[in-house]
Amino acid sequence: MKNAIWAINTLRNKPYRFGGGHGTFHDAGYDCSGTISFLLHHAACLDNPTPSSALCGYGDPGPGRWITIYAKRGHVFAVVAGLRLDTTDMSHGRQGPRWHLAGRSLENFQARHPRGL
Repeated sequence: MKNAIWAINTLRNKPYRFGGGHGTFHDAGYDCSGTISFLLHHAACLDNPTPSSALCGYGDPGPGRWITIYAKRGHVFAVVAGLRLDTTDMSHGRQGPRWHLAGRSLENFQARHPRGL
């Protein structure tokens, strides 16, 4: 878990880039599913970058203890130890992989979690 948080912290200032993080886990910019794939990879829970629609069926249903993925077709974000990891800033309009204190609407999102986390 610590490795995943540390790894995401290396992305904090990367820009949003559609398709970013899909060809490789190490990219110049990341989209939503590239960011969440990076998180799951560094939590030792995912071997390959995965699009948001596929993350709708990832892991087990419902919230996890440490990581909960909220996925729908077209967008995915996660809550990690109480902080939202998202590429969309709902209040300031900035985009890219960032930690957020504020939540967001969960309407139409499916909650999933990695087994054991």
